Amino acid sequence: MSVLRASVLRLTAHPVFRSAAVRSGIWRRFVAGETLREGMETAQMLRASGMAVILDHLGENVSAQAQATAATDAYVDAAESLHADPTLDGAISVKLTQLGLDLSTQLATENLSRVLDTAGSTLVMIDMESHDYVDRTLDVYRKLRVDHDQIGVCIQACLHRSTRDAFDLPEGAIVRLVKGAYLEPQSVAFARRAEVRAAFGGLFATLAARDATIHVATHDPALVEGARRFGYDRVEYQMLYGVRTDLQRKLVADGLPVRVYVPYGGEWYPYLTRRLAERPATLWFFLRNLARPR
Repeated sequence: MSVLRASVLRLTAHPVFRSAAVRSGIWRRFVAGETLREGMETAQMLRASGMAVILDHLGENVSAQAQATAATDAYVDAAESLHADPTLDGAISVKLTQLGLDLSTQLATENLSRVLDTAGSTLVMIDMESHDYVDRTLDVYRKLRVDHDQIGVCIQACLHRSTRDAFDLPEGAIVRLVKGAYLEPQSVAFARRAEVRAAFGGLFATLAARDATIHVATHDPALVEGARRFGYDRVEYQMLYGVRTDLQRKLVADGLPVRVYVPYGGEWYPYLTRRLAERPATLWFFLRNLARPR
């Protein structure tokens, strides 16, 4: 799995591939658009299909305080847009490196606090980035959770450390459980798909025992079915915009809560490359469409 992911990431880093992706417009299959307005339009469309949404303003690893401030402003705008449409079951997902974590933990904390103050009762989830950021991300989460109930954090099943991290979370935490989309060294992460699946199942059981609200964020039918059979009721199923829409519709038809991760913004290419690297079926779809005449 890691070899394939590394190969895909090398391919997508080539300027020719990126240029073709921009020209084709196929990326819009997986990204709502470049503006908040397009993200909200997509959210409203999904609401009509019986799904909740979580908005993600794309971007990460900013290198200047002004960029972190601009990203924070974008999330404040997203929170205000969700408040303006009370019929929409919406949440927000943030990356701390987009809010300035590479510059300082204090800056990222202050910026996220401003987003939370605006969000109020709207759920704000902290996305998890590569393994180097886990400790700082969890520290920010714990600090802000003291004063904010509607905050959650992501745990990646691929990382060896995640079982310990799940035990260390406060009881009743809101947790987005994912396999993990970053290319990690084998010293810190499982390399085989079967190992990641087993870790995902174990983490689900651990979080359920700790009375967490679990966001089962996967397109893997076996893991979705495992969560259903477990019988734990504080669960919702999360999937990415444009991926496994058939499974999304099936879960809604079965009366289960589904929330779709809706990315938007100008920094869509890094997001797209991770999606292509983690799901071969998505890569083949993308390559087939690039090869078609416009």
